[in-house]
Amino acid sequence: MTVQKNTARLDASPIRLVIHGGAGTIKRSKLKGEREQAVTQVLSESLTAGYAVLAMGGSSIDAVIAAIVVMEDSPLFNAGKGAVFSNAGRIELDASIMDGSRLMAGSVAAVTTIRNPIRAAYAVMMQSPHVMLMGQGAEAFAAEQGLEIVDPSYFYTQYRWNQLQKAIAQERVLLDHDVDPDTSQPEMGKKMDEKMDEKTDEKTDEKHGTVGAVALDRHGTLAAGTSTGGLTNKRFGRVGDSPIIGAGTYADNRSVAVSATGTGEMFIRTCAAFNTAAQVRLQHIPTTDAADNTLAEIAAIGGGGGLIVLDAKGNYAMRFNTRGMFRGTIGSDGIARVSIFA
Repeated sequence: MTVQKNTARLDASPIRLVIHGGAGTIKRSKLKGEREQAVTQVLSESLTAGYAVLAMGGSSIDAVIAAIVVMEDSPLFNAGKGAVFSNAGRIELDASIMDGSRLMAGSVAAVTTIRNPIRAAYAVMMQSPHVMLMGQGAEAFAAEQGLEIVDPSYFYTQYRWNQLQKAIAQERVLLDHDVDPDTSQPEMGKKMDEKMDEKTDEKTDEKHGTVGAVALDRHGTLAAGTSTGGLTNKRFGRVGDSPIIGAGTYADNRSVAVSATGTGEMFIRTCAAFNTAAQVRLQHIPTTDAADNTLAEIAAIGGGGGLIVLDAKGNYAMRFNTRGMFRGTIGSDGIARVSIFA
């Protein structure tokens, strides 16, 4: 009888998964037809994979990993298989994960041989006394944990290589979706002014970005994770916000789970993920307003991007201050909802 009562209580609890695949200058004129369909398909597969975990009573951490692995294995996003190149022609990957019930976290930075960095971040959280491992040390640790190790050539895509050559020629460092710094601060969640199109086209081309997920399981536990290849043409061992707990990823059952995408330096400087969570927990600000407040701070110092936010009641927000953000959500009804544009 005790088991039956507990099961009924758990079944009545909401479940929710929210994902993103990067934010930036995503234009309808360039993302259409088969390409739009392909991106939408992968986002839907990611939601379905995470939902399968939650629907069976699995943990939010496992759901986040399942959702992110799908996007890491797709060449359409700047994480894992589709990651961007650094100035040195290397692919260096970052990822982090956090459990909101215990404030436990793990991350890896600048790894080049781990097929799924989000799995390595989880291993750091669970199998080491540390929060972050980087470079060769993280790769050796991942191998010791039995994670799949691949040759760096596995991550190579011609599309990303061509982007690097363009970025080098222009002497630019490019964001996930080539957000032009002169045109990256529109109103929250609204489409950029169309008069900027011509200027943006001259400098940028459409591409896909950093991936992340936040989840709420039947036990009321929140979790968040983020994975990325960073910036095209990044230099000197650059590490962005994605593997930094409190900047690109944060989860606390007392407030919210957050995953960020955008200009990492500005997300670090504003402690974006923790900033959002602190507003919800300490000031009792709704999730959407908290996300918008954080993005306003980021925009004020020249940054652009987006946030996905989820609280312990299942309330969620998918907010961005760029032209678009690849995003989606699925809840207890099992219906995946995917969006791209503002």
